[in-house]
Amino acid sequence: MPRADSADSTDSVDAPGQAHKAQSRRRPVETTGTFPPEGSAAAAGRRHAVPVRQWPIVVVLTMVGVGLAVTALNEFRPGVITIGAALVVGCLLRIVLPEVGMLAVRSRFTDVLVTGILGIAIILLALASEPNPLITLPFLSRIAGLFGRNGG
Repeated sequence: MPRADSADSTDSVDAPGQAHKAQSRRRPVETTGTFPPEGSAAAAGRRHAVPVRQWPIVVVLTMVGVGLAVTALNEFRPGVITIGAALVVGCLLRIVLPEVGMLAVRSRFTDVLVTGILGIAIILLALASEPNPLITLPFLSRIAGLFGRNGG
């Protein structure tokens, strides 16, 4: 007589006419059901080297690198504006190009929304930063007032 907890036991029934099947707890060999983001194919053909195929992300990362280098050379505002501009360029590339390779992370809408908002926010905050802000953002004055700083 087989044991009740035996793996090959089909005595238990989930629904009328259906035998209970033991489910494996192991991960599947191949992931199924996930799709790459829209437009994530390489921007250039396979006959080109990887940096050429992935030129949109190379452009954006190069701009970010230049911005970080400028910031490291004690030029805060131009460096941060360059970083924000890199995000805006990434946003524009994602809008214009049908295939952007590794620049595609989520859906086109999400990528454009996130990179556009972050790029513009970084540029605006860099322009409003002290000393000698080039623009005035009223909400920054109120926040500075909360911390006892002269927001005038």
